[in-house]
Amino acid sequence: MGQSVLVVDDDPTVSDVVRRYLEQAGCRVRLAGDGGSGLAAIDAERPDLVVLDIMMPGIDGLEVCRRLRGTHPGLPVIMLTALGEEIDRVLGLEVGADDYVTKPFSPRELVLRVRSVLRRVAGPPAEEAPETLTDGDLTVDTARRIARRGGVPLALTVREFDLLVFLMTHPRKAWSRTELLGRVWGWQFGDQSTVTVHVRRLREKIESDPADPARVLTVWGVGYRYEPVAVR
Repeated sequence: MGQSVLVVDDDPTVSDVVRRYLEQAGCRVRLAGDGGSGLAAIDAERPDLVVLDIMMPGIDGLEVCRRLRGTHPGLPVIMLTALGEEIDRVLGLEVGADDYVTKPFSPRELVLRVRSVLRRVAGPPAEEAPETLTDGDLTVDTARRIARRGGVPLALTVREFDLLVFLMTHPRKAWSRTELLGRVWGWQFGDQSTVTVHVRRLREKIESDPADPARVLTVWGVGYRYEPVAVR
């Protein structure tokens, strides 16, 4: 792959295993042992992706991710969370993580997740969406991965951007959370709260009133659908 990955984890054993597997996959890997060092390493040289442990002393992974979303909104982040701790996964997604892997994890699975996210960033969205999508004051440049509302760029994460493009290219069709996990995330199974959190975050950025959305609508008992506002 050749992309650079920063691994931020206070467990040197985990960091070394992750580093070795990612290097075997062709990544250039740097390590940071805590949140403060991770933030400094990102400021010194922005990586293509960050693998970030949640549970760290001092500045934990949630705070690191929260700060990154303020300074580097498009930087992909994959969280490492404790097995069975749904609240950790949800909180990680709430602060802007693009993906997560639960500990103990298969290093091969992590490599696949890293490849998936980096592939999304490097190329056009799946199914070759049109180069430009427009709905009222919302415009999306799929090739450059830039979305604007009212001419103002939106700070979307990798998965938020992919979700928006997918929904806009399939308007008026109801999609279940399971279907969205498969079509946007590429997961055959997974926590459906991942979709719920990303939809909520996306609404906060593209809707005039996120509490009463006009574009991304909830279809009760099914999931979500995109309703263009420009043709109403």
